[in-house]
Amino acid sequence: MADPVSWLVIEPGWEVVASDGGELGKVEEVVGDTGVDIFNGISVSTGFLARPRYVPAEQVAEITQGRIRLSLTRELFERLPEFREPPASIEVSAADPSLTDRVADVFSDPDTKSHRVTPWRRLTEKLFRRR
Repeated sequence: MADPVSWLVIEPGWEVVASDGGELGKVEEVVGDTGVDIFNGISVSTGFLARPRYVPAEQVAEITQGRIRLSLTRELFERLPEFREPPASIEVSAADPSLTDRVADVFSDPDTKSHRVTPWRRLTEKLFRRR
């Protein structure tokens, strides 16, 4: 049995399996904020043209190197909603000195940015993924 690893090391392409060990798909994207170590969940690709499904962190039972086991059966996984990119947001505070500084803050941490997953992006990632 492999040792558990942090959500911070999850990479696209990792195997995602159901609670019984049956393969469900591959990790397409990790959703979270690395700056404050908050893991929200993963998007799972089930096929080239299929829309990815969103798995909330609460349904992730175990993370080991290259593999994520869910606490869900295949049937429950198939009922999960399609993954939708969260809308971009800016937290506005009276303590912020200017609009320019607030906007610059949004663009300063690429780890917290969401990237729209399109069939074209999925194809290029499959073609150019390092093994």
